[in-house]
Amino acid sequence: MEPLDITAILPHRYPFLLVDRVIEVEVGKRIVALKNVTINEPFFTGHFPGRPIMPGVLLCEAVVQAGGILARMTASDLRSDSQIAMLTTLDHVRFRHQVTPGDQVRLEVAALRRRGPFWKMRGVAVVDGKIAAELEFTVALETEPAREVSL
Repeated sequence: MEPLDITAILPHRYPFLLVDRVIEVEVGKRIVALKNVTINEPFFTGHFPGRPIMPGVLLCEAVVQAGGILARMTASDLRSDSQIAMLTTLDHVRFRHQVTPGDQVRLEVAALRRRGPFWKMRGVAVVDGKIAAELEFTVALETEPAREVSL
């Protein structure tokens, strides 16, 4: 999947879109995606000056976004632009390795179970074969209410 395909599924946009490419998908089961980390990321100006490290919460967000893509691709009504994957829980989060500019983060997510709109998943963020973060999380597929636009 290319970036335009990803933005057709996720509502996130720069600077909060944290999935650059999807390289493997087993619909309903697992997904592997990539995040290329560059020095131009806006969070590096303050985290930390002189020693840029990708914030752990954003590393978790990247994994969850990959999981959201998996859930949306599996849903029968993928064509619905109003459906989004909302994070409901984060569990068992562990940070093992720092992510710095120049790293390519491999986001690996597996679906553990599904009950209605809720998806329990397990994900890891891997850099150069080392686990940078691991977590379990739940997303819920929700239909976003139509927004009224006034000009």
